[in-house]
This record gives sequence, structure tokens and C-alpha cells, in this order.
Amino acid sequence: MADTEALLAAWSERSDGEAAAWARARPGPSLESVATRISRIPQEFLDERISLRALAGDILAGQISASTFDEDPRVRQGAAIGLWLVASEDVLEPLEPALASGWAALAVDALALRVAPVASPSDWTSDDERRTEAARTFLLWCGFLPAGEDATTAASLLAACDSLARNRALAEAFEGHRHRAEIARQLAEARRKEAAARYSSE
Repeated sequence: MADTEALLAAWSERSDGEAAAWARARPGPSLESVATRISRIPQEFLDERISLRALAGDILAGQISASTFDEDPRVRQGAAIGLWLVASEDVLEPLEPALASGWAALAVDALALRVAPVASPSDWTSDDERRTEAARTFLLWCGFLPAGEDATTAASLLAACDSLARNRALAEAFEGHRHRAEIARQLAEARRKEAAARYSSE
């Protein structure tokens, strides 16, 4: 099993920060419709014999960062639940707006690398608060606000059920990883601009 801090660090590097996620979020499906689908995940999706890479390839026609940690059962289950949410639009019926029209791969990684390490995915199908946390997190990183909520309300309600925020030591470690990832992004952008300026002056 992967170290929880390593998973949170991987998520910090994968995401572009919560502020950016809230800024791009637009009205989306209802929270209840997403939470209900989490509780109805087919057992085949949770079968550990099925390759996470193959599942992601079939559903997203691409890969997810969580595949790097697919030996961790928490990551595998969290990713499988996220992949089911995307696949459910073909199996059941599309949500409005469709989840696939957002950042589905990022949302799957959010469940696998951000939520699953601190809130066991095995609880998401039976525990209302954990299911709500997973549904809200998935919607945010997919680029949506729950239907009928503005960004301020949605952020407040997600913060109220955030398992990571409740675990002070992990939250502090995550903040450190997030801060380092942000500095690395800023440095990379500065280098890119400097290289472009040098190239254009030659």
C-alpha cells in the first residue's frame, strides 16, 4: 500500500489547485444524481482482478495518474468508482450536463489520490457523508457545481465534509505538498517565459 502522504503529493502535482477548480466550475448535475450512482456501482468495477489501466483506457480512452498507484486498494477502488460515474452515462443515462463534457480524468484522479487515501472508498457506498464528499469532490474536479448551488455554497458544503481537513496532520502535510507544487509550476512558467523571450530576441 502506498504512503498516504505520497498519494496526496501526487495529487498536488496533478491538480492545478482548488482556486482554479472553483473558478472554472459551471452549473452541473445534481449532487443527488451523482451520489446515487456511487451507491449503485456494479461489483465488476470493484473487482481487483480487472486492470485499472485497461478500465481507464476503455472508459476515458486515455490514462489517469492514479494508475501509477494501482497496487494500493484505496486508490484502485477510488478510481474505479470515478470511472463508473463516467461509464454510467452510457450504461444508465446521461446526466445533464454530461460528466464526460468536463475534466473526467482529473475528477477520477481526485477521488483516487485526494479522497481515497483519507476516506476509505469502501465506505462511500454505505456512508452518506463519505458518499456526499466523494460526489462533491468528483463534481468540482470535473468542472461542475452541484445543480442549484453557487461556488460559495458548494465550497462551504464540501469543506464541511472534507475528510482531509478533519485530519490536521495530513492536512498540514498536504498543504506543504500543494505549496511546493505551486512554486514548481510558477518556476516552470518563469523559465518558459524567459526561454521564449531569449528565443524571440535572437
